[in-house]
Amino acid sequence: MVDAVRETERKYEAADDIEPPDMRVRGVGSVVDAGRQRLDAVYYDTADGRLAAAGITLRRRTGGSDDGWHLKFPVGPDVREEIRAPLAPEVPRELIALVHSRVREAPLVPVMELVSERRARGLRDAEGTPLAEVSVDHVRARRPSGAAGRPARWTEVEAELAADGRPKLLDRIEKRLLAAGLRRARAASKLERALAETAPEEAPSGSAPEPAAPAPGTAGACVLDYVREQVEALVALDPAVRRDVPDSVHRMRVATRRLRSCFRSASPVLDRAVTDPLGEELRRLAAGLAQDRDREVLAERLSGRLAELPPALRLGPVADRLRAEDRARRGGSRTRAIEVLDDPHHLVLLRELDELLADPPLRPAAERPAPEVLARVLRRDVERLDARVGRALELPPGDERDRALHEARKAAKRARYAAEAARPALGRRAKRAARSLTSVQKLLGEHQDSVVARRALRELALRAHTAGEPSFTYGLLHAREAALAEGYERELPRLWRSVHGRLPG
Repeated sequence: MVDAVRETERKYEAADDIEPPDMRVRGVGSVVDAGRQRLDAVYYDTADGRLAAAGITLRRRTGGSDDGWHLKFPVGPDVREEIRAPLAPEVPRELIALVHSRVREAPLVPVMELVSERRARGLRDAEGTPLAEVSVDHVRARRPSGAAGRPARWTEVEAELAADGRPKLLDRIEKRLLAAGLRRARAASKLERALAETAPEEAPSGSAPEPAAPAPGTAGACVLDYVREQVEALVALDPAVRRDVPDSVHRMRVATRRLRSCFRSASPVLDRAVTDPLGEELRRLAAGLAQDRDREVLAERLSGRLAELPPALRLGPVADRLRAEDRARRGGSRTRAIEVLDDPHHLVLLRELDELLADPPLRPAAERPAPEVLARVLRRDVERLDARVGRALELPPGDERDRALHEARKAAKRARYAAEAARPALGRRAKRAARSLTSVQKLLGEHQDSVVARRALRELALRAHTAGEPSFTYGLLHAREAALAEGYERELPRLWRSVHGRLPG
């Protein structure tokens, strides 16, 4: 079993004989001696330091009040998410899964041993509620036995907020510490400093030259920056999806769609003989995640529509049935999402994306100025969207028009993502285009959600009828969704005329 806590702290470099100043800053009623502790920690990483490169730390620590395994992810300045697991001889499987996207097939091995002699002081308010802890750590670091490197020693002061502490308190503590001659630590963690100070003194060895990167300002540089951003999102969101962090599945799906769209739209820049197979693997990943996200969207829509009805029109156990259906769908969709992340194909995809970034399959247009190439790419995607909207509007209402509008929605996403990728090159033009295309995508998305909702409501009504329950409310919700869809279809021509005139053409 693992637990997660949010850790907010700041570290300061200090002399060995440091005596922290009086910490009774504004808001602090008392300072109590929290005693002395010896903390023994062994940090784990891959041999080539993949976790450290991402600012992630994994350690097994004894001593103090939180013995066990600690996995820390950076969240923001001074803030990290700490996942804790009970003390065990080996790295817990739950924690290995959370770094799966970073370490890939590489084993986790001990990379650093730290011993901290800590003296802590607790800061409390006037009622005795803990606010923060300020500690002095005398640290000894060494690489594991047999590893090259030299030992290191230093002293640091750490100020950490209590669970409900306010960040402004850290500002007041910092002001007091800086006035006493301390300074903010240059390293974000003890491990980062230990790795730097214990590094072996070796002459750099010769290595093969890296492929030449595209020059700044070129189409190749702009496209690769966008690809790199989406690949990092895929890797970083993997543990969030596994932990069921809200909106994480959606954000990972968006990253896969952005990559696929980029590979298709940027065909003048990147060779599709290389990117098309990657696009297929990204499609597989998105499909594995889709079930969970689609379930979430449908559940929110149906429960929201039901809440809009007056109580007198809610006949039968409709809310209970909606919740039961969602629970039944959720179990299978969560399992499928984790399965697709654990699938060996996923690691192959991540490795091949890394290889593409390391040695990109650039085409001649990659060397041309980014504004010239990416403006043409965006115009082409807008033309595709225009054709699909036009075709959908020519069809009579019904299933065929619904499918055509769904295809137009896909084209709107692709054009929007092309505008986003082009923003560094085209600036405000691309920003305005992305905003306009988002409005079209949103309208078409609402229409598609209505199509899916009507299909689900019909199935729910049939099951309710079979169970002897009233089906009136489901029919009412179905009619409401049909009316909304008609409204979206009436609105589309006006919206598209308005938007199209503002898009690059």
